[in-house]
Amino acid sequence: MTRIALAQTTTGIDPAANAAALVAAIAEAAAGGAAMVFTPEMSNLLDRDRARAAASIRGEGDDAVLAAVRDAAARHGVWVHLGSLALRRDDGRLANRGFVIDAEGAVRARYDKMHLFDVDLPTGESWRESAAYAPGARAVVVDTPAGRLGLSICYDLRFPDLYRALSDAGATILSVPAAFTRPTGAAHWHLLLRARAVEAAAFVVAAAQAGEHQDGRATYGHSLAVDPWGEVIADAGDVPGLAFAALDAARLAEVRARLPVLAHRRAIPPVEVA
Repeated sequence: MTRIALAQTTTGIDPAANAAALVAAIAEAAAGGAAMVFTPEMSNLLDRDRARAAASIRGEGDDAVLAAVRDAAARHGVWVHLGSLALRRDDGRLANRGFVIDAEGAVRARYDKMHLFDVDLPTGESWRESAAYAPGARAVVVDTPAGRLGLSICYDLRFPDLYRALSDAGATILSVPAAFTRPTGAAHWHLLLRARAVEAAAFVVAAAQAGEHQDGRATYGHSLAVDPWGEVIADAGDVPGLAFAALDAARLAEVRARLPVLAHRRAIPPVEVA
């Protein structure tokens, strides 16, 4: 049984303030007995004004939020899945990149978001993530104290082939840090996270942004932990704060024995059009 914490934040446009909030959340999570802490997508900066944001986006080696979280992880002896950061790549394009950091502050894994959010919503909101960000090119799993963790970010949630690949690689936990809009969150957040858990017979941990942000956007919140049967075991609601959950390996084994979907998977042949 591994106790985890989900840090639900309202990330703003000042990386220094965001770093301080994350460090405080990690300290609180460690004091609450968490062995691993999960943070949302874009934990260093959430700013839809791309010209203003550009002045705050750094390369990985120079990002103050990453450095602060690595230091906090080592100081408190906890693992951290830093859901994602806005970072500048060597080629000048941006990456939406997540990190898994161990209890000594070392980076154990990196993942760049593969599916970019380019949509026009009925509310009038329009998002073009691909205008600035380059998509990732590889799926990633990493061993942690809570189990083998499969990495994804936000809009990836809508593409089940990614989660099949992660569970085929042995993932027992799927992480989905996010900054879901309120309309899409209300419609699909709980539904899709529970579906991914059931399909993969795995835990799903999804730390999310919540509330009214400095750049004018509003995010859905409801950071969730879901067990392999699809039952919600933690829901952080719609305000910033910590939610704790226990990931029980015995529960995972029970569900996989009861309904062995992974053993029943088959390679799908080409579709015949009749």
